[in-house]
Amino acid sequence: MTPPDPSTARAAGTQPEEADRLRELLRSRPYQHALVLSALIGVPVSLAAFFFLAGLHELEHLLWAALPAEFGWSVPPWWWPLPLLTVAGLAVGLVVTRLPGAGGHIPAGGLHTAGMAPAALPGVILAALASLPLGATLGPEAPLIALGGCLALYFRNLARTADTPQGTALLGAAGAAAALSTIFGNPLVAAVILIEVAGVGGPQLFAVMLPALLSSGIGSLVFTGFGHWTGLATGTLSVKVGVPFPRLDAGDVLWSVLMAVAVAAAVHLTLSAGRRAAVFVAGRPVVHTALCALAAGACAAVYALAVDQSPADVASSGQATLARLAADPHAWGVGALVAVLLCKGTAYALCLGSLRGGPIFPSLFLGAALGVLLAPLPGLGVVPGMAAGMAAASAAALRLPVSSVLLVVLVLGSAAMIPVVILAAVVAFVTAELLPPGRPVPPVGRPAGPPDARPAATWDDDAERAAGPPKRSSR
Repeated sequence: MTPPDPSTARAAGTQPEEADRLRELLRSRPYQHALVLSALIGVPVSLAAFFFLAGLHELEHLLWAALPAEFGWSVPPWWWPLPLLTVAGLAVGLVVTRLPGAGGHIPAGGLHTAGMAPAALPGVILAALASLPLGATLGPEAPLIALGGCLALYFRNLARTADTPQGTALLGAAGAAAALSTIFGNPLVAAVILIEVAGVGGPQLFAVMLPALLSSGIGSLVFTGFGHWTGLATGTLSVKVGVPFPRLDAGDVLWSVLMAVAVAAAVHLTLSAGRRAAVFVAGRPVVHTALCALAAGACAAVYALAVDQSPADVASSGQATLARLAADPHAWGVGALVAVLLCKGTAYALCLGSLRGGPIFPSLFLGAALGVLLAPLPGLGVVPGMAAGMAAASAAALRLPVSSVLLVVLVLGSAAMIPVVILAAVVAFVTAELLPPGRPVPPVGRPAGPPDARPAATWDDDAERAAGPPKRSSR
């Protein structure tokens, strides 16, 4: 009888060993307490996130629709973004230099789930309120992650539970997932994004996933109910495609691969420009933030003058504009698509390095607009082009391929485009990873260091803690 191979025996014993470790973890009192606390935290966190988003939505409507209508304009005039974004830049610069936490993470560095203390929450909220409603080409997801994580730790402190690194990571992820699910309208997307950003595996994957899913699922019930009870709108990231979903063919697949490579290269250049803007801002945060924000407003003004459309197409996250583009893609001429890609892409890079918000929404819109622009290529349809463009742009910007696939499928509301979505996301992710790493995002008030090879969506807490808190600039 042949003796068993030791390596085979070890491999066979891996799964029971992992299952035993997971079982022990689930039976441990601290983890059970963390699950219960995550369920309880999901309610207040999702309520706070709901009213935060509703406030942003109402402010944006006031500044970009109601106020211009008071002056007799059906759409804001071309110069409208210039004063608003100048004020936004000055306000964010003051928050960065005067309040703890520098207003949150710089968007050019990607999404982060750690490194934010509850004391930084006022600065995060004020910076987001100064950026997003006033025309920043950014989304609300990064402030929501910070809001959820900080509130979860704040409630943990109120409950006087044990303060351990593992517990802090679990509750922070659970709170962030509960808040993030409000904007995507789906708790599963929030949990997957948090899992990929955290970058854990094995038993740790389940340890993070269960509290995140539990908290975001309960939060989904809460904010959905409040939306009906109060009549307030927060906006959800979903579109109704105004053209039929075609059957995929070889042309769609081929063009999706080629598009993904081109989109990844373009997004990489945009993120590199955003990091350079962050380096520029770090020297004199107030003045340089205002200059970058004013330049972003100039991009919106140039777009409005060039194509006689609302400057809000550029000076916004792109959520509403994406819905209009998907509903009637043929209404956008080639000139309008080229103009919005150039102007919004430039404004996106400037805002990534200066203002506060998240990178997801603008990347989705830019990818969709490029897909519509390239749709006349032989063998490529409008819907496959949009789907591949959104998947490639979000995967290259976030470096989260699984989350990008799930997000695009959710946005489209159909599984018909899953093959090209997966293909485009994977190709774009690999392309972006193989490109030379760009400059790191410097802490505010400090010069940039050597090139950083870390992906945009990761965060080295130990390195930041070793570097100490950001210095405040007196300029």
